[in-house]
Amino acid sequence: MKFIKIDLLTLLIGLFLFASCKSSNTIGLDVDPATAIQGTLVDSLTVDTRTVVDDPANTASLVRYPLGYITDPELGTTEASLAMTLTLPSAGYTFGTSPTIDSAVLVLPYSTQFYGDSTSTYSVDVHQLTTDISDQTSFKSNRVYPHNTSTLVGNFTGILKPTTPFKITVAAVGKPDTLKAVTPQLRVKLDPEFIKTAILENTSSLKNNAFFSAAFKGLYVSVNKTKSTGAGGVAFFNLTGDNSSLVIYYKKQNATTSTAKDTTDAKFPINATVSPVAASVTHSYTEQVATQLANPGLQYPVTYLQGLSGLRNKISFPHLSSFIKNLGAKVVINKAELVIDLSSGSDVNPFVPAPRLALYTYDIAGVRANIRDNHGASGSTTFGGTYDTTKKNYRFIVTSYLQDLIDGKSVDYGTYLSTSSSTEFDLNPPITSASRSIIGSFSNNTNKVRLNIYYTKIN
Repeated sequence: MKFIKIDLLTLLIGLFLFASCKSSNTIGLDVDPATAIQGTLVDSLTVDTRTVVDDPANTASLVRYPLGYITDPELGTTEASLAMTLTLPSAGYTFGTSPTIDSAVLVLPYSTQFYGDSTSTYSVDVHQLTTDISDQTSFKSNRVYPHNTSTLVGNFTGILKPTTPFKITVAAVGKPDTLKAVTPQLRVKLDPEFIKTAILENTSSLKNNAFFSAAFKGLYVSVNKTKSTGAGGVAFFNLTGDNSSLVIYYKKQNATTSTAKDTTDAKFPINATVSPVAASVTHSYTEQVATQLANPGLQYPVTYLQGLSGLRNKISFPHLSSFIKNLGAKVVINKAELVIDLSSGSDVNPFVPAPRLALYTYDIAGVRANIRDNHGASGSTTFGGTYDTTKKNYRFIVTSYLQDLIDGKSVDYGTYLSTSSSTEFDLNPPITSASRSIIGSFSNNTNKVRLNIYYTKIN
C-alpha cells in the first residue's frame, strides 16, 4: 500500500510537469507574461466586422430623452426631437375669475449626459402637435410626429447649460414674489396669445386629461438647424419627474375683493410615466458611411458605431469551424478576449469615443440576448466594454460564448457591437446616449479588432 501511494504521487507530479511544459501563445494582442494563460497558438481566426444600421428604438418611458442637432464630419448629421403630451394641474381645473395671462414657460430639466459641442448656439423651436398621441402605445425612434409648422409657439436661442443651476422668480398668492434655486433646466418662453387661446379660453377642455389632450394635442420641440451655429450636440432631459411642465403665470381676481388681483401660476405636468413623451431621431450619413451600408459584403479598414439607434457592427468569426476541424481534437478555451481598437485620430473633440460598448447576440426567435459571459442585463464589470483611455480600446471576455459555439451548444444567429450608455448596458437599440466610435477592422494595419484565445487541446 505504501508503494501504491508513492506511485500515484509520482504520476500526479509527472502530469503537472507535463502540463506546465506546454507553450504559451495568444491570438492578437501581446500578453503580459505575469498573467499569461497557457495555450497553443492559432493565427487563422479572422474577425469580420460590418457597419449596419441599428434597429429603431422604443422611446416610451426613457430614463432620459434626447434633443439636439449635431454635425459630425465623419458620420454625418443627427437630429433628435421631442413630442410630448401635457396633463392638467387637476381635473376640472379653473383659472378663476377674469384671468389674464402674464407669460408661459416650457420647463425641461436636464438629465445626465451631453454629447457634442457645448459652446455651440442652439435655436430650439416649439410647435403644437396636430395629432393626439395620448392614447397611443407605439413610439419608435424613427417615427415622425405631425405638427403645425406654420405657427411658432416658442423659441429659445443660446448655449445649452446642462450642469448650471440658477434661480427663478416664484409667484405666491397674497405674498411677495420670491427667488427659488432650481435644478439645471431649459426654459423656453411661449407665446402668451397662443396659450390664452389654446388653454385659458378653452375652458371646456379642462374637464379632464382626455378632453384636454384631444383639444390641445401637445407640443413638439426641435432644434432649428438654420438658426443654430457650430457643430452642435445632443442634450438629454428628465421628463419622468415632477419638474418638467408648462408653467402659465397669470393674474386673477382676488377672492375677497373685486378690485385686487392675485398673481399665481398653473403647472401642466409633462411626465412620461403618466402621459406619453416620445423621441424622434433622424440620421443623414456621409458618403463613406453610406458606401459601407450599401456594400455589406465588403470589409473596410474602419467601421462605425453610433448611438441614438444609429449604427452598429455585425461581427463574425468565419474561420472558427475550420480551426476546430484542423485540430482534430476537442478544445477547451481557457480564456477568450475580444479587443476593439479605436481608429487613430478619430477621437477629436467634441466627438469623443463612446464611454462603453455593448456586445450581444440574437436567439433563435430573433430576440436580442446577452452572451453567456455577460452575467446580468446591466452588464457585468468583468465582461468588459468600457473604453480604456490609455490603450484607446475596448475589451470583452467571450470565453463561454466561443466555447459554446465550438461545442455546438449555441448557434451564431447574429452577433453585434453597438454603443452603450456609461450608466446603462444597452442590450436594446441605444437611445439614451448619443456618443459614437470609429473602430479599426481586422484588415487594418495599425488599429484593429482582434481575438486573444488561450486554449488547451484534449487528446
